[in-house]
Amino acid sequence: MSAELEFGLDTFGDVTWDAEGVPIPQARVIRNLVAQGVLAEEVGLDFIGVGEHHRADFAVSAPEIVLAAIAGKTDRIHLGSAVTVLSSDDPVRVYQRFATLDAVSNGRAEVIVGRGSFTESFPLFGLELRDYEQLFEEKMELFTELLTQKPVTWSGEHRASLTDQMVYPLLESGSLRTWVGVGGSPQSVIRAAHYGLPLMLAIIGGAAERFAPFTDLYHRALEKFERPTQPIGMHSPGFIADTDEQALEQLWPHYEAMQARIGAERGWAPLTPEHYREEAGPHGSLYVGSPETVAAKMAAAIRALGVNRFDLKYSNGTMPHEQLMRSVELYGTRVVPLVRDMLAS
Repeated sequence: MSAELEFGLDTFGDVTWDAEGVPIPQARVIRNLVAQGVLAEEVGLDFIGVGEHHRADFAVSAPEIVLAAIAGKTDRIHLGSAVTVLSSDDPVRVYQRFATLDAVSNGRAEVIVGRGSFTESFPLFGLELRDYEQLFEEKMELFTELLTQKPVTWSGEHRASLTDQMVYPLLESGSLRTWVGVGGSPQSVIRAAHYGLPLMLAIIGGAAERFAPFTDLYHRALEKFERPTQPIGMHSPGFIADTDEQALEQLWPHYEAMQARIGAERGWAPLTPEHYREEAGPHGSLYVGSPETVAAKMAAAIRALGVNRFDLKYSNGTMPHEQLMRSVELYGTRVVPLVRDMLAS
């Protein structure tokens, strides 16, 4: 497993604070994100994913442009979304943007399509939430047709039909690595298998082991649909510092504030220090601590689920850029080698 295993980073472009606790402009957040992507390559990571949001606490609404900026300063690291909210986008434009990113990055583009965990894009682009399921089904069907690089004939209720339509630019390699992001729905797992696309599990609460039935379902569904074996990845939040206590103390105020802000919108109970420590423990979804602690927890999750890629969601609310850079550095230089050693043994 270790020879095929990839390690990535994900960020939503959270608006961060400076050293004095003052929010920095969104433009500077985006420039800092580019620097984080460059560092990710320098420390040997395989992938960086940038999320799409349309609200004040996240700076990135056009991930492909940010990824193209990173592409211009790197040579090896793969570049993708985390996730592309396909339901509220146009599949033709999504294909064209990522095909263009693939060209300028010399074949390093990936896309993770999903429905997203926020819904601000629906009213922004004139869509109705009552069409949530049908929008994704239709647009997923069209997008997978576009990936074939052949003339597309398609019709649906929420987009103009296409008849024998070629869409450009063509992909130089003939394929675009496309993952389906899944938060916890068996139907979404089966959908990914139906289209024969890699599966990315967003594990943001509780133990990774509870997702083992999903990986089993995915393998069985691929077999049923007579699809070839595909990679499985997992995405979870975390933060790395030199010691466990330093990591826990630095992350807490930013993570707690983020949970409170989003929780107020969704009716969540306030995050307590006890719950925070539980999620940061061996059976939670937070990969926070020293390199040794995080590596041990990651290795256990990778073994339990048999995943081929681990993406650490390293941005956590208002955490300063300098702390994020240190976390990225430790992840690439310390955590990843430790995990590979643990799995090899």
